[in-house]
Amino acid sequence: MSDPTVTTLAFLGAAAFVAGWIDAVVGGGGLVQLPALLIGLPGASPAQLLATNKFGSIFGTATSSVTFYKRVRPDLRTALPMAAVAYVGSIGGALIGLHIPKSAFNPIILVLLVLVGAYTLFKPDLGKESIRRFHGARHTVLAMLTGFTIGVYDGALGPGTGSFLVFALVGLLGYNFLEASAKAKIANFATNLGALTVFLPMGLVLFKVGVVIAGANLLGGYVGARTAVAKGSGFVRAIFVVVVTSFIVKIGGSLLGWWP
Repeated sequence: MSDPTVTTLAFLGAAAFVAGWIDAVVGGGGLVQLPALLIGLPGASPAQLLATNKFGSIFGTATSSVTFYKRVRPDLRTALPMAAVAYVGSIGGALIGLHIPKSAFNPIILVLLVLVGAYTLFKPDLGKESIRRFHGARHTVLAMLTGFTIGVYDGALGPGTGSFLVFALVGLLGYNFLEASAKAKIANFATNLGALTVFLPMGLVLFKVGVVIAGANLLGGYVGARTAVAKGSGFVRAIFVVVVTSFIVKIGGSLLGWWP
């Protein structure tokens, strides 16, 4: 494919900043960044787009992970085991994703997003406070199963991973939205790293574009994490509902042929 123009790089950088901000607050920045890459780089293969997206995203998730950890201090006894198995799951998912059509995932993503959004919307107290539903080893094992499952999905496709992690930690394990976002960022960093473990040796990353979106994603992730911590769980919940609704409209419209 030909080198991207300055205008294209500027467009992708702006999209990556927005994606980094969304990803830090509630997750799901890939549903902004991947379509932008698809529009800006029509000559790239699906594998190159996915790999370049992961390269840019990992800088944002790394920055937001550090920022959240310093300000929220999430319990690493849960976060690190979940991240470790999410890394392994993402490697497996990336290997699977090289051989399956990405279009097959859109209906599945749409159903999951509708269920997640509806449950959050109609449970107004969800995620306001941390009320652990499981304890001890059972809590850690369930977190690890969640991390591995979503890690496989992230490696194979990716969009919405952060939102699914946040929802699982809130709805299944009982965290508030702010603490869930902090742990989700650590796991999401691990899933990005797992996918890149496969993609980088294969030479699939478009580095000229990757460096631009990495810088923008990093900045967006930093600003988003600080915003989430300053505003609290109520703000994160509201943004979560808005973002999930937007994703439903975007994917649903694409499936119905209303837009690309």
